[in-house]
Amino acid sequence: MEERKDFVIPDILPLLPVRDSVIFPKMVLPLMVKEERYIRLIEDALKSPERLLAVSLVKDPEKEYEEVPDVYDIGTACHVLKFSRGPDAALIMAQGISRIRISLIVSVEPYPQVKIEELKEAEYMDKEIEAMMTTIKGIYKQIVQISPHLPPELMHIIDTVDKPGTLADMAVSSLNIDRKKQQQILECVEIKERLKNVIRLLEEELEIQKIGRDIQEKVKQDIDKAQREFYLREQLKAIQKELGIKDEMAEIEELREKLKKKKMPDHVRKVAEKEIDRLSRIHPSSAEYSVARTYIDWLLELPWMESTEDNLDIKRARQILDKYHYNLDKVKKRILEYLAVRKLNPEHKGPILCFVGPPGTGKTSLGKAIAEALGRKFVRISLGGIRDEAEIRGHRRTYVGALPGRIIQGIKKAGSNNPVFMLDEIDKIGLDFRGDPSSALLEVLDPEQNHSFSDHYLEVEFDLSKVIFIATANQLDPIPAPLRDRMEILELTGYTEEEKVNIAKNFIIPKQIKEHGLKEENIQFSEGAIRKIIREYTREAGLRNLEREIGAVCRSIAIKVAEGEEGSFSVTEENLEQYLGKPKYSLDIVERVSVPGVAIGMAWTPVGGEILFVEATIMPGEKSLVLTGQLGDVMKESAQIALSYLRAKAESLGIRNDFYKNHDIHIHVPAGAIPKDGPSAGITMLTALASLLMEKPVKPYLAMTGEVTLRGLILPVGGIKDKVLAAARSGIKEVILPKENKKDLDEIPENIRESIKFHLVSRVEEALEIAIPR
Repeated sequence: MEERKDFVIPDILPLLPVRDSVIFPKMVLPLMVKEERYIRLIEDALKSPERLLAVSLVKDPEKEYEEVPDVYDIGTACHVLKFSRGPDAALIMAQGISRIRISLIVSVEPYPQVKIEELKEAEYMDKEIEAMMTTIKGIYKQIVQISPHLPPELMHIIDTVDKPGTLADMAVSSLNIDRKKQQQILECVEIKERLKNVIRLLEEELEIQKIGRDIQEKVKQDIDKAQREFYLREQLKAIQKELGIKDEMAEIEELREKLKKKKMPDHVRKVAEKEIDRLSRIHPSSAEYSVARTYIDWLLELPWMESTEDNLDIKRARQILDKYHYNLDKVKKRILEYLAVRKLNPEHKGPILCFVGPPGTGKTSLGKAIAEALGRKFVRISLGGIRDEAEIRGHRRTYVGALPGRIIQGIKKAGSNNPVFMLDEIDKIGLDFRGDPSSALLEVLDPEQNHSFSDHYLEVEFDLSKVIFIATANQLDPIPAPLRDRMEILELTGYTEEEKVNIAKNFIIPKQIKEHGLKEENIQFSEGAIRKIIREYTREAGLRNLEREIGAVCRSIAIKVAEGEEGSFSVTEENLEQYLGKPKYSLDIVERVSVPGVAIGMAWTPVGGEILFVEATIMPGEKSLVLTGQLGDVMKESAQIALSYLRAKAESLGIRNDFYKNHDIHIHVPAGAIPKDGPSAGITMLTALASLLMEKPVKPYLAMTGEVTLRGLILPVGGIKDKVLAAARSGIKEVILPKENKKDLDEIPENIRESIKFHLVSRVEEALEIAIPR
């Protein structure tokens, strides 16, 4: 920095625009000049005795060079100290002389010349200025001490400056401060204002330098720590090598080797490679390491392209289905059709089968038989009670302990990408704030979509199109309509007594004898004993209770054999009570319907068909109808319709017209703890009321079902096969059915059709004629 000489600054000076530097008075700054006309400007300026030119900052440095440069009005008159020219540019050393204001551009050729006005500084001193100068020097020294790029000599130089304007200019020009902020200081002519602005700028710069220092120190600490850990890890590797322990790098290489051998789609391979690379950069003690390692293990262990070969021998499949299941001809036929189509067209995307039927009818074991017939792996998951959508689709890896959903877990367990996958109890899925699992199953059970199933944990698509999905349910109603639409429904109804006898002989008894450690020569069941167990100890559509009771007999005999008794034990009707106690069910139908006002109806439940008794009584009262037995709204309405019909037709039926006057009627359906609903008990309620009012009992061993209307029509109802089988189990001999249900009789086994007399009616009068003969 040199002191100003007594330059006489002319009114017109050549203008040198600069793009990245602001020159302050008394400061020396090197300037690079590339444009030819400005090099000429400098050469011409050097010819004058004063060697003066005007320097001003360009407003927008991004703009290309212009003929008339757009510069700030406030600049600096500079003296050229030194000039050197190279092949492409010239370098000058310029010393600021004084602040100037550019008032007018006089000419632009061959280079810009401007009319200027020198801005004189009124330098003076007072207490405030002295305080501000002291503050500037203090802050400036702190910046120099902190900054690694500023030489320490600047602290001594700043102490030698005693003029306030010069101090402010030097403090700003020697620091790496933004050009626009430097220009603002240049434009401050008034000393106090300039000092205040400089203090503000220096405080900002000091804060920035402090933050930068803190960051540098932290980075240095991290680097030191990383270097230390590196040396320790290298030592650990050497120790592990001596001890024969694998290190994490060997573990990474092992994963890479597994990946090379693993067959998987390209998009999955890329993800696995990326994750292994990421794992190699994570420290083994980090929690993230175990998360990444678990994810890689899942990718490597899933059977992306491993399949089992199908055995499509239809005859063998038929033998396997017959081996495990008695009857069920309709279901077996559909399964064999599926296998036949698969054999003729391997690319065929078969439907999703859904077995619907009462408990214990063999739904789950059918799935196992299909897997065995095809030679595929079998996987079963129970959906009962699932309420979280993540159970199907998995949890995202951001959660602690995240895992894939049950579908992907089942595929991994199977070890092939084409198992027989059984979704058990699909009607028991729940819905709450955690999502709707049934909606997540929509993609799984759609052959057009499941080729790209996305699990939230994997986040890569898995092809489920080769999987044979089989669902099971006890009833269809709880299954959402969109999900039900994706499946082909196959109904499994209850077994007849003859079927149960055959199944008990051929399947259940040999299995229970083996499970209880007995031999077939130890125990023989007579057919009469089996029938008595079916009739008097079990009353169900399926076979589970029958198997339990036979197991109970086997356990009783196992005690005797274990105590040393020898010989063969024969189970007959006569000695059955010794093993099972008193019968649980009795055929008390005749006794219960021997009085007027009682009729037998037939109902369908999720566990099969049932018979129910409807009882009616009349008493003095105020024309009210009382309904008990936990009846639903539809069933209550059926009772109202029955009463209305009888009041309207009382005379033609031989009932007193005023029977409802001054009387209450009470209708009760026993088993009051069990909720009951539906329109099919309409004819039963009407018959019970008619029997009461006509004072004649209903014909014994007669059951009925059908919905009634106010006009006396009997409308068709559902579940005929289950209802008839339940009636047959209870000893019913005659059944009244709506005429439009005639087609459903074809599904009833022939031996049942022969043992029960069916009355097909379309009107109430016909039903009453049969039930209460005059």
